[in-house]
Amino acid sequence: MRIRSALTALAVLVAGLVAGAGTGTAATTSRAAATGAPYCGITWGSGEKAAGTLSSAPLTDVRTGRHECYDRVVFEFAGPVNGYTVGYGETWTEGEGLALSPYTAGGALLRVSLQAPAYDDAHVGTVPYRVGEHAANVLRYQTLRDVVFGGSFEGYSTFAVGVRARLPFRVFVLAGPGTHSRIVLDVAHQWQE
Repeated sequence: MRIRSALTALAVLVAGLVAGAGTGTAATTSRAAATGAPYCGITWGSGEKAAGTLSSAPLTDVRTGRHECYDRVVFEFAGPVNGYTVGYGETWTEGEGLALSPYTAGGALLRVSLQAPAYDDAHVGTVPYRVGEHAANVLRYQTLRDVVFGGSFEGYSTFAVGVRARLPFRVFVLAGPGTHSRIVLDVAHQWQE
């Protein structure tokens, strides 16, 4: 009887140690994931980004691209443009103030405000889509879910960019081709390795 009690106590002790070791490992793994290496070295963050000034060079094209670590949206202008504000949150149509979230696919919405018009000096539209229309096909993209035109008013153009989730992003300006310029938005596929 004593041997049986001793063996039972020993079994309970070993089970407790094994369970404790498993919990410690899970906690350690969880902490490692929370402080893991940046995905593809990306350290962009998800806070609002803004730069530049208002320009009169009109928007001429919107296109997207898939890359190994991120998805990209490119806004091309017929002249030098460097002004933008991009951040997560509701996007409103220019001039009307209608919310675009009900019409934009994705788990999170990037509000893209470009400090340049989508019309020329004669107020003729320079892009082929109307307010509320989808500006790009993002089928099979890992992060991008939608790009919806929010209109252009008083020199500003707006887009709602639907993404899978709130993920890190960056925005930068490129010169060219020729006299054109581009504002580039990259959204990472994930936060960490």
